[in-house]
Amino acid sequence: MNNTDYIPIASLNHYSYCPHRCWRMFCAGEFSENYYTIDGTSLHDRVHTVGESQREEVWQVRAIWLKSQQYHLIGKSDLIESESGELYPVEYKRGRKGEWDNDELQVCAQALCLAEMTGQSIHQGYIYYAYSHQRQFVEISDALRQETLDILESVKMLMNSGEMPKPIYTKRCKGCSFYPQCLPQAAKKVGRYREEE
Repeated sequence: MNNTDYIPIASLNHYSYCPHRCWRMFCAGEFSENYYTIDGTSLHDRVHTVGESQREEVWQVRAIWLKSQQYHLIGKSDLIESESGELYPVEYKRGRKGEWDNDELQVCAQALCLAEMTGQSIHQGYIYYAYSHQRQFVEISDALRQETLDILESVKMLMNSGEMPKPIYTKRCKGCSFYPQCLPQAAKKVGRYREEE
C-alpha cells in the first residue's frame, strides 16, 4: 500500500468483526461463500441499482460512490437520503437489528466521506436490517468518529505490513465464511494434543 491508495470503507467493518477476516479479504484477496454471504450479495444486488427517487418528504439516491481525500476512504453507498435538508447514509445488512456494533463503523465512515464531499455536517445514519425489516438509528457522535478513525489506522497498518493476524475464536466465527479455512480452534486442539503425547 502506498500514500495514494484508498482504504475500502467495508474493510473497517470487516476488521472490527475480525482482523484475520479483513486480512484474508483485503490483503490476500480471498473470498469464500456461505449462506450468509450469498444472501448478503443478493440483497446488495437489489439495493445497488443506481437511481434516485422521492418518498414523501425524503429524497433518496442509491449506489453512489463516496470518497474522502482527507481519510483516504472509498466505497459505494447503499442509500443516501435527504430529509429537511439533512443528508445521511443508510447501510443495508442481511441480519437482525443490533447484532454487531461493527456495522455502525461502516455507517460512520460513509458519513465522513459524505461530509467531505458535500461540506455538510452529518449527524446521523441508519442500518437497515433486511431480516427484521427494521432500521437502527446511528448517532454520528464524537466517540463513534474517534473509534472509526482508530479502526481506520489499524486497517492501514494491516495493509502496510501485510502480516496475517492470528485467527481468534469468538461466537462470531460460526457465521463466518472463512471458518473452514482459518479453523480458529485448531491451534488450541493441536497444543493440547502435543501436551498429551
